[in-house]
Amino acid sequence: MSSTETATKPVNITLPDGTVKTYDGPVTGAEVAADIGPGLAKAAIAVTIDGELADLSRPIERDAELRIITLRDEDDIVLPLIRHDAAHIMAEAVQELYPGTQVTIGPAIENGFYYDFARDEPFTPTDLERIEEKMHEIVRRDEPFIREVWDRDEAIAHFREMGETYKAELIADIPEGEDVTIYRQGKWHDLCRGPHLPSTGRIGHGFKLMKLAGAYWRGKAENDQLQRIYGTAWRNEKELKAYLHLLEEAERRDHRRIGKEMDLFHFQEEAAGMVFWHPKGWTIYRTLEEFIRRRIGKAGYQEVKTPQLVDRKLWEESGHWEKFREHMYTTESEERVFALKPMNCPCHVQIFRQKLHSYRDLPLRMAEFGSCHRYEPSGSLHGLMRVRNFVQDDAHIFCTEDQIVSETREFCTLLHDIYRDLGFDEVLIKFSDRPEKRAGDDAIWDRAEAALKDAVTAAGFEFTLNPGEGAFYGPKLEFVLRDAIGRDWQCGTLQLDFVLPERLDASYIGEDGQRHRPVMLHRAILGTFERFMGILIENYAGRLPLWLSPVQAVICTITSDADDYAKEVAERAEAAGLRVETDLRNEKINYKVREHSLAKVPVLLVVGKREAEEEKVSVRRLGDKRQEVLALEDALDRLVSEAKMPA
Repeated sequence: MSSTETATKPVNITLPDGTVKTYDGPVTGAEVAADIGPGLAKAAIAVTIDGELADLSRPIERDAELRIITLRDEDDIVLPLIRHDAAHIMAEAVQELYPGTQVTIGPAIENGFYYDFARDEPFTPTDLERIEEKMHEIVRRDEPFIREVWDRDEAIAHFREMGETYKAELIADIPEGEDVTIYRQGKWHDLCRGPHLPSTGRIGHGFKLMKLAGAYWRGKAENDQLQRIYGTAWRNEKELKAYLHLLEEAERRDHRRIGKEMDLFHFQEEAAGMVFWHPKGWTIYRTLEEFIRRRIGKAGYQEVKTPQLVDRKLWEESGHWEKFREHMYTTESEERVFALKPMNCPCHVQIFRQKLHSYRDLPLRMAEFGSCHRYEPSGSLHGLMRVRNFVQDDAHIFCTEDQIVSETREFCTLLHDIYRDLGFDEVLIKFSDRPEKRAGDDAIWDRAEAALKDAVTAAGFEFTLNPGEGAFYGPKLEFVLRDAIGRDWQCGTLQLDFVLPERLDASYIGEDGQRHRPVMLHRAILGTFERFMGILIENYAGRLPLWLSPVQAVICTITSDADDYAKEVAERAEAAGLRVETDLRNEKINYKVREHSLAKVPVLLVVGKREAEEEKVSVRRLGDKRQEVLALEDALDRLVSEAKMPA
């Protein structure tokens, strides 16, 4: 066959609905979209070729499955494209405004994008405004994104000649003999794998530059310091406005600010990443712990307590020393190295091994509110959400393979019930399979992944795949709850483990009289108390349900004539099991109401001379200007009923 015949070989394009279109030779996604209809041609922004995202202009030279992407497609496809383009547009704007600035690396990230720049003079907030204005100008220019393939060595020489030393260094890391891709937009160009939208105008104006930060070249502290500009980008200005509103709402709900207003906890440098719980914060903590303890007790869990400091030998045997050593705090004594436990599982296996269990003992559900320590870089610490010392509502279920489905079903039901009682009705499940670094061979992982998938399916729950995010010893289910403002939080987990029982020599006697390895299900519902409390505070904006509130009611006096009656009300409320305080200060009642509202006290019982004479209270609810006058006994009965912990 001649080269001409090869070049004109027909190309069959299969569309998502199964339709096959045949073309005389290579064809682009843009041409296929135009062939289907002018509406799609106008709406198309990219394609997938055999599942791989590509530019509309990329020639398709072989038979392929093709999907035309428009702005209406899934967020996880469309938004990274928009944000990637926005990063390039920002870099072009910076270099137009500030010649001599070098561009380095600029990816799309969750909710936005950034670019790192090398510039002697620091950027300012005023600079961000100028850069953003220039970006809008570039969008209006509607410059086409054009993909070019360059020789690697020529690209290195080109960027060095331009003074782009960082870019030349990146290209030099590409193996010799490989080509590199360059994208142009107008007169500006950059090293990039792509893909991009057809032109700068297609991203619209739904973007905003958010903040400045420092960064090191390639993330290493020994390298040059760069300046990072963060931005956010969305399909349109309406989505941008909604996102900015979400940020404002999230700021209003920030658990660190609310924690200070409610006097719940604090942090300080002398114990970075570790919480100083104040009385009111500790009250919430203990109430939450009691709630979980009751629920898991009813579900057949036995609570244990294990040491915090354990010889490195156990961590080596379990595999944690190899995988997590950099996150473990260690100390030495009597020429032995000990580690503060970063998790509880190896210690629970030690308890299981203290007696030879029969299959009749299984499942054995072992729970612990275990205090753990993990080193987290100081820059990653974030209030209660990311700490170095935390308590897990941890448990391990030792069971047979035949019990995996029933235990998974029971746990999923328990978790959903608890989340619902805590105010979270929407829960998503992700299935995380084998990570790159893992213990155990592929056969073990095949068996574990199949067993967990079968279990969650048989339990009647749907899940999405989360590739490569399993624990190092086994696959896991991740339970993601959605809060009041639509944010997702991964909290609970269920991990199936064939590896640790083998490593730590755990066994039971089966029906056949022989020793067998138990299956170990690692599970948590809250995840960590500290982080979950941060989530709770933000979900409720500090207005916790009455049963969780550290102070459930404050008895406020209108005049000093009612002081004695206020004390009596407080005594009777405490006797009924309510957590109350009195406010007898010589202040106006409106001042007291404002102050306790800021502290998120759910109920104020206001008393004056008349209430004292009639043995009544005026009930005011947080956020409600109305008040209801009730007989004291009726008010207390109602509050006691409302304050009951969910069963």
